[in-house]
Amino acid sequence: QVKLVESGGGVVQPGDSLRLACVASGRAIGTLAMGWFRQGPGKQREVIARMTSSGVVTYITDSAKGRFTISRDSAKNTLYLQMNSLKPEDTATYYCGGDSVVVTTTSPYWGQGTQVTVSS
Repeated sequence: QVKLVESGGGVVQPGDSLRLACVASGRAIGTLAMGWFRQGPGKQREVIARMTSSGVVTYITDSAKGRFTISRDSAKNTLYLQMNSLKPEDTATYYCGGDSVVVTTTSPYWGQGTQVTVSS
């Protein structure tokens, strides 16, 4: 059974940075395609960034390019999302997801989410 646990969210001001972490258990992240998603109030869950099981970043949404970086530490079985220059529109619940081939909004493995609020 794959379990994903996110952490690192919080309340920050515009321009601040946060690093989210997603610790996986039950399966090595080197065998999972993984990604970060977010869901704002009244909105559908959207993908921010994707990474293949081999660690190749295959997608970053336009609004995150130049500001967010997805990475992983296989030794810690952990996926990260470094978020810089945060904006109020980045306010959302952030989720990490996992799948055997490609991670999408219908993938089977999800964490519980971590709240990010960007406000002055």
